[in-house]
Amino acid sequence: MLAVFQQTLAITAPVFSMLFLGVALKRLGLIDTHFINTASALVFNVSMPVMLFLAILHADLNAALQPALLGYFLLATVLGFLLAWGWAILRVPQVDRGIYVQGAFRGNNGIVGLALATSLYGDYGLSLGGILGGVVILSYNTLSVIVLEVYNPNSKASPWSILKGVLGNPLILGVLAAIPFAYWQVRLPAWLTTSGEYLAQLTLPMALICIGGTLSLASLRASGAVAVGASLMKMLWLPILGTTGAFFVGFRNAELAILFLFFASPTAAASYVMARASGGNHELAAAIIVITTLLAVVTTNIGLFVLQWGGWIQT
Repeated sequence: MLAVFQQTLAITAPVFSMLFLGVALKRLGLIDTHFINTASALVFNVSMPVMLFLAILHADLNAALQPALLGYFLLATVLGFLLAWGWAILRVPQVDRGIYVQGAFRGNNGIVGLALATSLYGDYGLSLGGILGGVVILSYNTLSVIVLEVYNPNSKASPWSILKGVLGNPLILGVLAAIPFAYWQVRLPAWLTTSGEYLAQLTLPMALICIGGTLSLASLRASGAVAVGASLMKMLWLPILGTTGAFFVGFRNAELAILFLFFASPTAAASYVMARASGGNHELAAAIIVITTLLAVVTTNIGLFVLQWGGWIQT
């Protein structure tokens, strides 16, 4: 388990480094609110859609394709989303409900989940996690747009406005544009792929620096119970429910472990970018990302230990 702890820490430590760099740059006056607004818009509209496009383009859609596992993950994601939304209606102020729900169900599977799956199961973990990542990208972004649009203070929620929000979301457009290229195995010119990779590599560090630049002790204290509640939902309740359901459905060993790692990933940095783009409480979104990333170092190791102790997975 020490090795798993070190693997988890090795994945989350660079995330914290970029967050703290954003805090330091803001305090030193090297970045300001205008920079954060502009950079967040660049990530949301350009670099992150390109990153998602390339992720789908490079995925082998015929490898490790397991319809039962993909279907279960999609069902569990939708049910977790609805559970978080129902809880938010009961316990969270209306102005923060969209940010709470997104933070509570949307995991950083492309970085943490996939890296741990690959670390534990090698090429099989990479191929299965990569295919699962396609379901993650479409489902997370579609559900996030829906809930953020419903609580967007700058728009009137209606079926048409929600549909426009989904179809006009740059992240979803990046995924949809990539699917035919991946399906028919169309390859882009090398120079264009390289240029796209340059853009894609901007995404995570830029998003994390913007999150760090937004963070402050005052905003963390103000987020308080709402941020902690969303974080516990993301890192404790939904992983327990999703993994328990997978066990009773019949998943074992690598499949059960990879499902757990995807359920138990901390909240994705993309949730901050989308919160800011929708006019939501981006400080709350940033606080949830920080808290869940801290918790991941502990909860991921405990979860894997329990699954191994019960003899339900082998690593």
